[in-house]
Amino acid sequence: MISFASDYTTGAHPSVLEALEKINLRSTKGYGTDEDCARAEKTIQALCNAPDAQVHFLVGGTQANLTLIAAALRPHEAVICAETGHINVHETGAIEAIGHKVLGIPTNDGKITPETIEAMVARHPDEHMVKPALVYISNTTEVGTVYTAQEIEAISACCKKLGLFLYLDGARIGSAIQAGGAPLDVLARCCDAFTIGGTKNGALFGEAMVLIHPALQRDFRYIIKQNGGMLAKGWLLGAQFEALLKDGTYFSIAAHANAMAEKIAAAMLEKGYVFAYPPVSNQLFVIMSDAQAEKIAQNVIFQLGEARSKDQNAWRFVTSWSTRPEDVETLISLL
Repeated sequence: MISFASDYTTGAHPSVLEALEKINLRSTKGYGTDEDCARAEKTIQALCNAPDAQVHFLVGGTQANLTLIAAALRPHEAVICAETGHINVHETGAIEAIGHKVLGIPTNDGKITPETIEAMVARHPDEHMVKPALVYISNTTEVGTVYTAQEIEAISACCKKLGLFLYLDGARIGSAIQAGGAPLDVLARCCDAFTIGGTKNGALFGEAMVLIHPALQRDFRYIIKQNGGMLAKGWLLGAQFEALLKDGTYFSIAAHANAMAEKIAAAMLEKGYVFAYPPVSNQLFVIMSDAQAEKIAQNVIFQLGEARSKDQNAWRFVTSWSTRPEDVETLISLL
């Protein structure tokens, strides 16, 4: 069976394994205070054109989101996001579990706008309701769409006007940037914090948390530790990010993932398939009948992306850095 289930179903890019092998027997400091994390932080600061940014390395996406939101919000404050946002539908109520309500905005494409943010804030006018204090977005979104630089800039201006933090979950930021999404320097200029995802783009595991706003930088290591996110062998994270980012590998392998998805999308369109959302990144949501899906599933692993009707649902196909062209051809032959 070939798999288009997700972009974390294989191990790590060879450059990551090589980097880890080189330092495997070296004794070093723990908890992210090592030279590998320091070099990775400097690399990220340079890529983001943000020399004053703090960079912290966490193991997973939910952990990163939870830690950042815990640092940003007071007990009565809430998060605004798209209804499809990862923190709203794929994190087992992690944000609510630490006492913060998640306010989901309905969207047609997984993206929220200044207008919908303002409307949500207006619906929470006083102390009888939670107070929106942070906007959460992701790039790519959960449905594979992409925020452009102009869209991020507009949301940032809205958040500044309303006194809201802006946080971007970059679990798939490599794919987003290679698809024309806002680059890292724009994120550093517009967001108060964002992540650069490793788990879904070449690393064994790991997310780099980039903190721009001074208020979020304060005591962040304490909050990581309190939330169970501080890895004793922190250099395993720093070394992976340094290996992926120092020579552009991170972006070239994201481009490969997008190219594989683009080829699949073109074939699907040619064969008359319809997409639930624009096929612009490495996640494709295609409308298929149960019979069509069952036929392909005899040879290919993929997932239900969105239940829509009794016999017409959106099925998700995801490519990655490790997707082989021959597997793409096999999938196309089965359409």
